[in-house]
Amino acid sequence: MFEDIRDKIRNLVRSLDYVMTIHGEEEMSNDDLSIFDVEHALLNGEVVERQREEGTRESKYLVAGTTADNDEIIVVTKISNTGKLIIITVYREAESYGN
Repeated sequence: MFEDIRDKIRNLVRSLDYVMTIHGEEEMSNDDLSIFDVEHALLNGEVVERQREEGTRESKYLVAGTTADNDEIIVVTKISNTGKLIIITVYREAESYGN
């Protein structure tokens, strides 16, 4: 359903044309994840949801993927008006916590 945006996200990651927000860095650290885990999830995951901001109508995409250790994570991204991938936040799937 979101193959075009998934492919665009993967191409931006491969070309290192992305930035991580401070919030994303904090959440990555809180969940003991590395940038390599995030890249792995974006390169091998699937876009599972598109969300629209009410005021701006800007799209955000939730990518479900796995880390290098096969833990399930979600990466929330958007593509800026300059064409860069913005990694907004990242978090572990609830099942990964053993809940």
